[in-house]
Amino acid sequence: MARKIARALGGAPLPIDAPDKPLYHAACTLAAGHALVVAEAAIQLMMSLGLKRGEATRALLPMTRQVLQNCERLGPRAAWTGPLARGDHDVVAAHVNALQQYSLEYKEAYQALNRLAERLLVRDSAETSATLEKISEYRKAKAKGTGGKG
Repeated sequence: MARKIARALGGAPLPIDAPDKPLYHAACTLAAGHALVVAEAAIQLMMSLGLKRGEATRALLPMTRQVLQNCERLGPRAAWTGPLARGDHDVVAAHVNALQQYSLEYKEAYQALNRLAERLLVRDSAETSATLEKISEYRKAKAKGTGGKG
């Protein structure tokens, strides 16, 4: 019955051993639930610039859909986009700086996702890791405090 429900919802039922179910569920939560959190955070940031929710959603979700379709079609490395994918560390630093004015979770999530991307997708991860650490340490020393929006 559970398999039938999963297929009806577009899922692909997988046989998972009972001890592995928490890890399976964590992976599903990252792929679905947390993807929604990241999209909502981006929408909130866009709204803080004066966009209406619908405008922000229309600006962000097509891009999100496209990168997921590219991932399915081309694989994660080929589909990956953005300044870190291009090695544009100055832009990453500018993003971290811009996020300083919002609640700490925005900046921490951005930095954590960059570190995860560095581990999973970057070809020269040692150089990128060192650069991300420098950006993080520089911003910590410069900011010495958080607060603001979000």
